[in-house]
Amino acid sequence: MKAMPGRIRIIGGDLRNSRLNVPDLPGLRPTSERVRETLFNWLAPTIAGVRALDLCAGTGALGIEALSRGAAAVQFVEPERAPVQALRDNLARLKAAGGEVAAMDASHFLQGTPQPFGLVFLDPPFALQLWAPLAQRLEQGGWLAEAAQIYVESPQGVSFALPSNWMLHREGHAGEVRYALYRRSQSVPLS
Repeated sequence: MKAMPGRIRIIGGDLRNSRLNVPDLPGLRPTSERVRETLFNWLAPTIAGVRALDLCAGTGALGIEALSRGAAAVQFVEPERAPVQALRDNLARLKAAGGEVAAMDASHFLQGTPQPFGLVFLDPPFALQLWAPLAQRLEQGGWLAEAAQIYVESPQGVSFALPSNWMLHREGHAGEVRYALYRRSQSVPLS
C-alpha cells in the first residue's frame, strides 16, 4: 500500500497514526508502510533507548518511526533544502524529542567527528549508488557501536559490497525493492 503523495503515516509507537508532511520532489522515495512495519517488527526487541542515524534521511520516516517506538535519539542527515525543512517542521509539530537534523550530504557528515550509533538506516537515493562507499565510511570511521544494526534498502538485483563483518540478519522484498537488516560483528570473517 503506497502512502498518499505528500503525506506519510507513522505506523507504531507513541506517534502512531501521526502524519508526516512530505515535499513533492523527484527521486524522493519514502519507505512503504509495509516495509517499515516489517523492519520495526524485526527491531522491536532492540529499539528502546538506541541512538540511531538516519543517513540520507529524505522524508525522515524511518528515523521518526524509530523515535516513536522508543529510540533515545535520531540524527537525521539530508542535503536537500525542502526535505530538511519538512523534516524540521514535522519533528517540531509532533514534539518528537531526540531528533536532530544535519543539513548536509551523507559523505560530508561522515567526515566529521564520529559518534557510535546502535542503529543506522542506509537508504540513499538509488540513482547515486552510494551503498558501498557509505557502508565503508560507517564501518571504518567509528560510526557504528560494537553490535550495531544496519538497515539497507536498495533495488532488487543491484549488487554492491558491504563490510565483511556485517552479517545478514533478515531480508525481504517489496515490489522492486530489497530491504535487509544486518548485524555488525566485531570479528571479521575469514575469506
